[in-house]
Amino acid sequence: MSSLGSEQDPYLWLEEIESERALTWVREQNARSLAQLEGDPRYAQLHADALAIANNRDRLPTGEVREGYYYNFWQDETHVRGIWRRSPLAAYAQNAPRWETLLDLDALARTENANWVWKGATCLSGSSRCMISLSDGGKDATTEREFDIAHRAFVESGFVVPEAKSSVAWLDENTLLVGTDWGAGTTTESGYAFVLKRWTRGTPLASAVEIIRGQNTDVGVFAGALEDVDGARMPVAFESDTFFESSFWRLDGASPQRISLPPKSTIQGLYKGHLIATLEQYWMPQGAASGVGSAIPSGSLIAIALDSATGPAPAVAVLHTPSARQSVEAVAITRDAILVAGYENVRGRLLRFSYDGRAWVEGQIALPATGSISFAGASAGEQTAFAIYEDFITPDTLYALDDRATRARAIRALPALFDAQNFVAEQFEATSRDGTRVPYFVVRRRDTQLNGQNPTLLWAYGGFQNSYPPVYSPYVGKLWLERGGVYVLANIRGGGEFGPAWHQAGLRTNRQRIYDDFYAVEQDLVAHDITSPRRLGISGRSNGGLLVGAMLNQHPEMVRAAIVGSPLLDMLRYDRLLAGASWVDEYGSPSNGRERRFLRRISPYQNLRARADFPTPFVYASTKDDRVHPGHARKYVARMQELGMPVLYYENIDGGHSATANQDEVARQRALEYIYLMQRLMD
Repeated sequence: MSSLGSEQDPYLWLEEIESERALTWVREQNARSLAQLEGDPRYAQLHADALAIANNRDRLPTGEVREGYYYNFWQDETHVRGIWRRSPLAAYAQNAPRWETLLDLDALARTENANWVWKGATCLSGSSRCMISLSDGGKDATTEREFDIAHRAFVESGFVVPEAKSSVAWLDENTLLVGTDWGAGTTTESGYAFVLKRWTRGTPLASAVEIIRGQNTDVGVFAGALEDVDGARMPVAFESDTFFESSFWRLDGASPQRISLPPKSTIQGLYKGHLIATLEQYWMPQGAASGVGSAIPSGSLIAIALDSATGPAPAVAVLHTPSARQSVEAVAITRDAILVAGYENVRGRLLRFSYDGRAWVEGQIALPATGSISFAGASAGEQTAFAIYEDFITPDTLYALDDRATRARAIRALPALFDAQNFVAEQFEATSRDGTRVPYFVVRRRDTQLNGQNPTLLWAYGGFQNSYPPVYSPYVGKLWLERGGVYVLANIRGGGEFGPAWHQAGLRTNRQRIYDDFYAVEQDLVAHDITSPRRLGISGRSNGGLLVGAMLNQHPEMVRAAIVGSPLLDMLRYDRLLAGASWVDEYGSPSNGRERRFLRRISPYQNLRARADFPTPFVYASTKDDRVHPGHARKYVARMQELGMPVLYYENIDGGHSATANQDEVARQRALEYIYLMQRLMD
């Protein structure tokens, strides 16, 4: 049978997310797939192991630093939906936290008979007031409700923003900056607000006064507030013109003032009167005041004197420019320093920058150098910050960054959740079609025989400048490695492991490079006798689901298993489904003739055809996912069945884009994935 034509789609009815016809189809698919997966005698132990990991209390309670406290959201078998809590910062820094519960989401859901999922809190400095974001079942859309920490309760007749893809920021205790669905014609094609308004306490939301307006062709306009080390606050608007290009506005004057930054840049915060930002493009600031004699390379960390930030000649200092195999991954600001977590050939390092009033000083904070480093809380008003080190076989270790953030002090190391003493992690490189060296990691038993018979799971993402360094995954370790599997992580182009250029190399019609990179890793694994097509499985979620779908069409002969999670699969309609329009900068536009022709060639849904070497995939999605439409996965599965191709499909009725709304659902999803892999690769 021929591939699906671009003008016909018999499965559009499956895009009707909660229609009875579509949900009946989903339930039938779930019943069939779960019978095979959960009916396996090994499933019960896998699920028990996954549940023990999901509800393990010996986890690092990470979160946010704010005004002398450490805030954390915690879930376990007792608090399935979770509790929001805090500890005095000094106690937390000594590994002796004294937790006090602020909000019990399980109790709230019972009281209100609602399916609440925690999405975060936006709090006002110097006040006990916060705006709490609650989602129905895990959707990106949230309800924003005012909460008083001092009274551990929602504020009676307080601020409430009804369900929408909203953003809020505090201007003062009686005033909010709000971007939301204001009615017909006020949201973008991606479903986000493009109008920000000032809302005063005691007045109806409908009476809020407009401050700034973008365009409906933007991705969205989002509210924010930056805080300097002296407590000075600056409200801002982030106008996302595209997914990767923005305009930035100061909102603390009589009218909005545009900040002098190039479109491809990211504001990281304020530090001692400087605006701190990272660049995703080369930039030549105008004017002699910039002090920059040549273009600033893409990937650089910069500081702009705040009093010049909206003028024609911003005063710019270049703090750090990574090399071709380095990157800036995350920035945190404390009272005394700017902290930068980055990678050196996909291995973590932590830099420190400070300003003495005359010059910038750079240093490096000593931490292990073979894994990844991430931040676990920092505040411009506090001296102490927190970071986590981990690698494939070393559990998370929490560090306090003390002494004006000049040294790292280990606070707590987690116990192992799988027996890693017999495992080793190694880094290799494959050569892609155009000669690019593509790094990947292999985690295996030390005594693994290189005979091509090792059950191997290859995972990658390859998009949106998201980086994937070595991290400790107890699910991978307990459910896969301990049972005889090999795990591979590929750092293909499209990610951010080597900075913006690594990502931008695979944009739009250059996306085939990403798939070539992945294929090169598949081939390299076979060439090194680590595995063989009979024992190789691949996995990816969201954009990674698109990756797996494309690879199944291009090289099904390379694998016997494929997990296709919360995927984009219909690349000719993706921009018309939920948040899809916001991703045109990444994938290209189906409305552009040249880009549509390319998308038509790589789209997994349109290119499905029956062939003997196509493996049986496991596809999963969530009904409540309001980011990647579940119709992608549904239609793909229906098309496979039409072609007589075996497929397993599971759709969680809740869960949002992650397909899991609580720890119990996380455990079930992981157990389903690994029993599928065992059936396909080990049996």
